[in-house]
Amino acid sequence: MKRGAVRYPTWVDVLEAQGEQREDLILRMVRAMTLRQKIRQMAGRMHVWEMLVSVFRYNFRPFRAGEDRKLGLPPLRFTDGPRGVALNRSTCFPVSMARGATWDVDLEERVSEAMAVEARSQGADFFGGVCVNLLRHPGWGRAQETFGEDPYLLGEMGAAMVRGAQRHLMACVKHFACNSIEESRFYVDVRVDERTLREVYLPHFRRCVEEGAAAVMSAYNRVNGQYCAHNAHLLRDILKGEWGFRGLVMSDFVLGTRDTVRAALGGLDVEMPQAWYFGRKLLRAVRRGKVPETVVDEAVTRILRQKARFARLGEEDYGPHRVACSEHADLALEAARKGVVLLKNEGGTLPLRLGELSKLAVVGRLADLPNIGDHGSSRVRPPYVVTVLQGLRNRGGKSLEIVYRDGRDVAEAREAAGSSDACVVVVGLSARDEGEAMPGPVKVGGDREDLSLRPQDVRLLEEVAAVNSRCVVVLEGGSAVLTAGWRDRVGAILMAWYPGMEGGNAVADVIFGLVNPSGKLPVTFPEDNDQLPPFNKKARSVEYDYYHGYRLFDKRGLRPAFPFGFGLSYTTYEYRSLNIGAEEIEADGSLLVEAEVANVGPLAGEEVVQLYVGYPASEVDRPVKELKGFARIRLEPGESKRVSFTLRAKDLAYYDPESHRWVVEKTAYDVYVGASSAPEDLPLRGSFRVV
Repeated sequence: MKRGAVRYPTWVDVLEAQGEQREDLILRMVRAMTLRQKIRQMAGRMHVWEMLVSVFRYNFRPFRAGEDRKLGLPPLRFTDGPRGVALNRSTCFPVSMARGATWDVDLEERVSEAMAVEARSQGADFFGGVCVNLLRHPGWGRAQETFGEDPYLLGEMGAAMVRGAQRHLMACVKHFACNSIEESRFYVDVRVDERTLREVYLPHFRRCVEEGAAAVMSAYNRVNGQYCAHNAHLLRDILKGEWGFRGLVMSDFVLGTRDTVRAALGGLDVEMPQAWYFGRKLLRAVRRGKVPETVVDEAVTRILRQKARFARLGEEDYGPHRVACSEHADLALEAARKGVVLLKNEGGTLPLRLGELSKLAVVGRLADLPNIGDHGSSRVRPPYVVTVLQGLRNRGGKSLEIVYRDGRDVAEAREAAGSSDACVVVVGLSARDEGEAMPGPVKVGGDREDLSLRPQDVRLLEEVAAVNSRCVVVLEGGSAVLTAGWRDRVGAILMAWYPGMEGGNAVADVIFGLVNPSGKLPVTFPEDNDQLPPFNKKARSVEYDYYHGYRLFDKRGLRPAFPFGFGLSYTTYEYRSLNIGAEEIEADGSLLVEAEVANVGPLAGEEVVQLYVGYPASEVDRPVKELKGFARIRLEPGESKRVSFTLRAKDLAYYDPESHRWVVEKTAYDVYVGASSAPEDLPLRGSFRVV
């Protein structure tokens, strides 16, 4: 690129440079670009036919943004997630909530890398699969797309997803911020005070930024009166300013941007999937002096920085053979197995030993439904789906007679259950009940204000449980389900979530004892709807206060049906000898917390060890306790291991809105280690002081 006697850098020059030299070349290249060329980088571009096709088949090809053939600048090629690549026939992994139930960051990193390989193999280099929106209320329709209700768990799982994906492409973290109502997402104004925003709704985004995420997607909703794509406090003050984010900010699709000048000044860099408010409108705004050209320069610098960073990343062995391959199917099976949560197992109902069964009744319409999640932007269309019924048949073999009844005729289902050695009832939710709200004559997706099962499902399971004492309920869904009223009538309950394309095999493995269940709840299951924060799915304005989830239950002294972090096993774990590395630490210091965990049962298994910290003497309102660490360990029968956590004083700080800083109190802190957030599951306790 030349202008007069001065030679300006080309894109090849940029790619061949590194570090400060590359940054300098990008700045020089931006200065040499025309205003039109720069603005072309800041929006997606779709042909009319592509828009029409996308109405019926979202993400049928990667969405492109910022291509400039004259300058040699490649486009961003975006594909959605987060349970797999939305393109073509990709591997469908369990939904994020199910993977959150694994509490396995290593597994999440491997799953994310597999998704990234499949995205690259299908022409994408930009992946919108890292959803870390906090689950304020379990009725949120898109709960299945995130990892749970706790900021720490969200942050660690999201960071793992960023690490895995960015071995191959750019990762986009979404939806920034306070996005957790589906049906009013386009207009709801979330009112939240600064301390709650900083401590509850933003830490997990910051963790992903610290991990080096290439991009952040703004949410549809407003926060304190400003749409998120226009919100300078979120995008400029916090994200790009305080956190030092060097990546790009893109809008959510279609209605994510509402105003040209406000979006540009607020910190939005890329409008997707088309230039409705950027493009020509932004060009006019700059020429009329409403938007400084320096704002455009900054956005383009961020875009080119990430394009260059990921231009030559990854491996060369991409192609159709890497999509939905056997290796990724095995990984989907592993994730589904580890995400199944055993909620109840009375009298040793489970496992059902194959050699002890001759006839098994399987009941419920969901047992034979490919039930892998909602039909919105996260939809994956895998080459096959193993249903629970098919999984039981696969694992049961020819020696086990399996009788299936869909449950529409309750008398038939009751007869089948009564004449069988055991009964598996599959009930719960599907894309019709929850998920991204889809337009059309019939309601699809949306939020749940009532977490109860359908009355007909409750009647079905009660009828079959009345004639078969060995009744196993398998729940499918993206979040919490109420179990009061029917829980005591069945012997065992499994939460399978939306378990992906290998989910049926995974559920069967757990039911037949081929796999020891190890999942832990990433969301509190309440006893009734009244235990939860208010939830109005059509709200135009809503206040997000400081408490939700297990923190709210702790604060109010409420007992849930199943607590956050809870999950049973076919073996027994014993927690022993807590060791806190120091009685006192400085405000910039850290300490080591160690605990011994033993498998005192008959089977090998995996346990998720959880560390919580409490604030008994705080001068400000704080939760009774907060999750500050977790570790997944495998133990053989009779084996014990010591688990170590590093606890940093700065991670215990609260945000002081008056001084605009984080404060580490010099006071006493309580430490709890155990198997869930419930007090009775936290046998190891100690304390230390920050001085």
